[in-house]
Amino acid sequence: METTTAEGRMVVPARTGRGVRVAAGRRVSVVDLEGGQVGDVFAFTADMSEHLSAAHTRAATDRLFPAQGRHFVTDRRRPILALVSDTSPGRHDMLIPACDPARYASLGAEPGHPSCAENLHRALAELGTASPLTPQPVNVFMHIPVDGDELRWLPATTRPGDAITFQAVVDCVFVVSACPQDLVDINGGDPTPLAIDLLPAD
Repeated sequence: METTTAEGRMVVPARTGRGVRVAAGRRVSVVDLEGGQVGDVFAFTADMSEHLSAAHTRAATDRLFPAQGRHFVTDRRRPILALVSDTSPGRHDMLIPACDPARYASLGAEPGHPSCAENLHRALAELGTASPLTPQPVNVFMHIPVDGDELRWLPATTRPGDAITFQAVVDCVFVVSACPQDLVDINGGDPTPLAIDLLPAD
């Protein structure tokens, strides 16, 4: 069950996902409560006709990884979020798809292991909506450096309370999964909770 405070905080328990509706101009932060935790961020236009696309964002920004002051764009190449501030070490990923049951099966997990893909669709259902697909997310706090033509899977370097803040360019549905990955060392082997903070518009 989600936890909301008067300040607009929603806790995303470890291994689960939560979603909020964010009005255009309003800011939303993803906070690493205990440090070392990756979050998969998904965003959709309010009518669910477009989604944040990591691939289209890479093309629009000429960058592999997000940068403060840049926009994230949809699959129709229109801005949906802007990255307005970041108190973390700035390690975020736009290369890796959401973990899903097939990923965990390939890693030898028992059936039923939680996944970011399933967390997304459960969070959308809780908001009374749905998506026919699982877009590639923006993986905040995920440290996947590129070494030549190889990727390295390293633990998140965030500290407790580190946060990344977005501003909605359009009314949107914003979902965060506190990644349940415990078989690859991106979360230090022990997934922990995140929080979504809804903030006033500038």
